[in-house]
Amino acid sequence: MSQEDHGSGSSTNGGGSTDRGGGTDGESGTDRGSGDDRGSGTRPASGGGRATRFLRDNGLSLTFGVAFLAALFGQALAGQAAYNNELRSAGARTASFGDYLTTSRFAVDVTENWQSEYLQFFLFLFATVWLVQRGSPESKELHKAGVESEREQRMGRYAQPDSPRPASVGGLGQALYSRSLGVVMFLLFAGSWYAQSVAGAAAYGEEQLRELQDPVPWAEYLLTADFWSRTLQNWQSELLAVGSMAIFAVFLRQRGSPESKPVGAPHSSTGVEG
Repeated sequence: MSQEDHGSGSSTNGGGSTDRGGGTDGESGTDRGSGDDRGSGTRPASGGGRATRFLRDNGLSLTFGVAFLAALFGQALAGQAAYNNELRSAGARTASFGDYLTTSRFAVDVTENWQSEYLQFFLFLFATVWLVQRGSPESKELHKAGVESEREQRMGRYAQPDSPRPASVGGLGQALYSRSLGVVMFLLFAGSWYAQSVAGAAAYGEEQLRELQDPVPWAEYLLTADFWSRTLQNWQSELLAVGSMAIFAVFLRQRGSPESKPVGAPHSSTGVEG
């Protein structure tokens, strides 16, 4: 019985011997012809095979993307109901679902959460360059605090053939690319925080008018308790979640997750992932 060799096209599959060049699959008995994409690559994958592989290879992002859209839709339904209850109490006309999606109330409720999430990732990315936590898989090893050498980061002359091009070119392009993830997270945070402030000012002005009071300009809204209450209630929850994850992961385990240490790893192991 041959050992599996994707390069040469011979494989052991299930209980049978398989020649990927022209043999059959040990389990299904299907003729693979000239080989699959892991062998010679001469036969393109079928449409169904490509779709299955795409779903498998992108399962994490697709799952969270669908869950995000479902949660956003649920938030919109609940938000519309709460908004219409307030309008009825004030004797105003209620809003349809489509109208509610265009209101400043919906916009501020969404963006106040987005800004805090991106702030969390921005702070975590930059903090973990210099700060370590003994025993946590969320931390790098204790002796690696800092930006690390070009050899460790595979930059410049240490770049690999399959490294992204900016890693090897040097100069400003390399400097920007080496910090691009944190920069993008910061820009998303700043943009969503600005959007929250604009939508929040409009929503606050609407409430003021409903109470027969004058709305406040955007700059003045930034100094109101409403703006900072919305902002800080999200910041504190994100900071708590990140900090508690870093500590809990020292002593607790989740088998099979890369966010956890291996089950048998000692508590003192730092920067070790399962």
